[in-house]
Amino acid sequence: MRILIARCSAVYDGRLSSTLTSAVRLVMVKADGCVAIHADVGAYKPLNWMNAPNHLVDEGAVWEVTNPKGERLTITFEEVLADLSYELDTDRGLTLDGVERELQLLLADHPGHLEPGLRCVQREFRTDLGPVDLLCRDSEGAAVAVEIKRIGEIDGVEQLTRYLDRLQRDPMLAPVRGVFAATTIKPQARVLAESRGIRWVEVDLAALRGEDELHPRLF
Repeated sequence: MRILIARCSAVYDGRLSSTLTSAVRLVMVKADGCVAIHADVGAYKPLNWMNAPNHLVDEGAVWEVTNPKGERLTITFEEVLADLSYELDTDRGLTLDGVERELQLLLADHPGHLEPGLRCVQREFRTDLGPVDLLCRDSEGAAVAVEIKRIGEIDGVEQLTRYLDRLQRDPMLAPVRGVFAATTIKPQARVLAESRGIRWVEVDLAALRGEDELHPRLF
């Protein structure tokens, strides 16, 4: 990871346009190529960012970051206060919360809840950016990557997009399609998933556990 503390400004041109005026900010470049600009307020969300895959041209005082969709982020540096690079582990090393872990285990055993004919090949299938939750095969034998969240948000769709980009490079797997699964999926995440050609599925955890079968019904 490369980390810069710098006085800079930025202009984004894409689906929308935005401008960041000059200020001291944190600029991060991750191993997968993601570029993010942070202020000293807020939580994890950057002011501006470009997710992988993209292309960074470093001309010193000006960075041009572009991606295959034609989006462009131009960062102009006026003064660099610190420029550091560190090798970090790319494995997320994240312990899933109880619900996410349970979802992963249950869906690995019952992938048909995501779509008929789906079978799980491997849990936590490794990529060079970290493990995708489930690697499956559909009824036609095609590879399917499944990312599972408790609450489905845009970040989860972006994460699955990065995994798919890596998996598509494996001739033993390609073509690979994606399924984004969660107990609840936010509207923005649904729109983004559909725009990326990723199916989204809201999972009924009680039904997956078989709890519905414990309660008699009147028909």
